[in-house]
Amino acid sequence: MTTLVTGSAGFIGSHVAMRLLERGEQVVGLDNLNDYYDVELKRARLARFLDHPRFAQEYVDLADRAAVEGVFARHRPRRVVNLAAQAGVRYAAENPHVYVASNVTGFLHVLEGCRQYRVEHLVYASTSSVYGANTAMPFSEHAPTQHPLTLYAATKKANEMMAHSYAHLYGIPCTGLRFFTVYGPWGRPDMALFLFTRAILAGEPIRVFNHGHHRRSFTYIDDVAEGVVRALDHVPVPDPQWNGATPDPASSGVAPYRIFNIGNAQPVELLRYIEILEQCLGRKARMELLPLQPGDVPDTEADTGDLEAIVGCAPTVPVEQGVARFVQWYREYYRV
Repeated sequence: MTTLVTGSAGFIGSHVAMRLLERGEQVVGLDNLNDYYDVELKRARLARFLDHPRFAQEYVDLADRAAVEGVFARHRPRRVVNLAAQAGVRYAAENPHVYVASNVTGFLHVLEGCRQYRVEHLVYASTSSVYGANTAMPFSEHAPTQHPLTLYAATKKANEMMAHSYAHLYGIPCTGLRFFTVYGPWGRPDMALFLFTRAILAGEPIRVFNHGHHRRSFTYIDDVAEGVVRALDHVPVPDPQWNGATPDPASSGVAPYRIFNIGNAQPVELLRYIEILEQCLGRKARMELLPLQPGDVPDTEADTGDLEAIVGCAPTVPVEQGVARFVQWYREYYRV
């Protein structure tokens, strides 16, 4: 069985590709290695399995329609995991066109490839950011998500609606995954844990927004990769009577379509997160306390009831263990 994993050089994508290879699958990776952050880190992620006999890598931009069509034509994947996207919630304010090209137009090209080659299951990345202005905790897949606060979140909400339309019109089984604050080894340098670690080791202050009054469902990468692969194995089927997770309470459930949260159901205070990092590094952080950033939300908390009931797993790695593993990787990778 061949699975196409887009974003194969990315944080989550590289972990998912590795997990699929470890269980004996044929994997085709797709990534354009853009320079939003350190390309050498992306190459290092790929280097872990680039020479694997069951792995093939395509260096393609999802926004390039002809190139994406070529990947589907050459490899004819039976399943697709779409994790490629222009990353960074706040970067969208500076480069909105890049986000629409990658996250909307690129996703359309993936959907078209799935339609033309009758893919058995499309699993794609969404985000907890789609909950936007919602304040009811924990965030449930059954809650309305019509009020995203950032363009990044809006593009991911668009992905959910586009996938639902293709599931309904063409019978393509689609599963969307709303990720909650993913962290761990091989993570993105623009994420808080990476930024905090680098600054603390350099003796520089860390920028702590909302004066540290954040609570987040910090979710360890191994839990996320496990959730992605388990979701991939559970193909949704159309059922007019089905009342499972949907992107909107008004959805009929007729289409072979699901949405799952993948997040740790035990949120952690940001200041506690920083305290754990200090303990792992053996150094104290100097904090620059700042107001809440535009488009950010004070708290996130994942409801994982549907994930547990249907897929049979839920993130469980505690932050104490996850942060320690990240610090160990960081010191080894950067030799500090």
